[in-house]
Amino acid sequence: QVQLVESGGGLVQPGGSLRLSCAASGSGFRIVAMGWHRQAPGKQRELVARITSGGSTVYADSVKGRFTVSRDNAKNTMYLQMNNLKPEDTAVYYCNGALAHGTLYYDYWGQGTQVTVSS
Repeated sequence: QVQLVESGGGLVQPGGSLRLSCAASGSGFRIVAMGWHRQAPGKQRELVARITSGGSTVYADSVKGRFTVSRDNAKNTMYLQMNNLKPEDTAVYYCNGALAHGTLYYDYWGQGTQVTVSS
């Protein structure tokens, strides 16, 4: 059984920073790609950043230059460093993982972590 567990959310003032973590636990899988999505109240879930096993990254235009996604392959953990946070970054942030079990591929989601940017 594979699980993705996020941590690191919280309340921060505008201009502040937070670092989110997403750890994949379980066995018998290989991480193909992982990503962060977010969903604000009344809005659709959107991609924030994504990183492949080869290290290629993709960012939403709204976070380019402020957010950095990284991973630690040895720990099966992905990070999202969020700097210069804005009130519009307030949302529940979800970790997503595309994992391979042999030749089969599965999509996993974490439970989400709340990020609130407010003075």
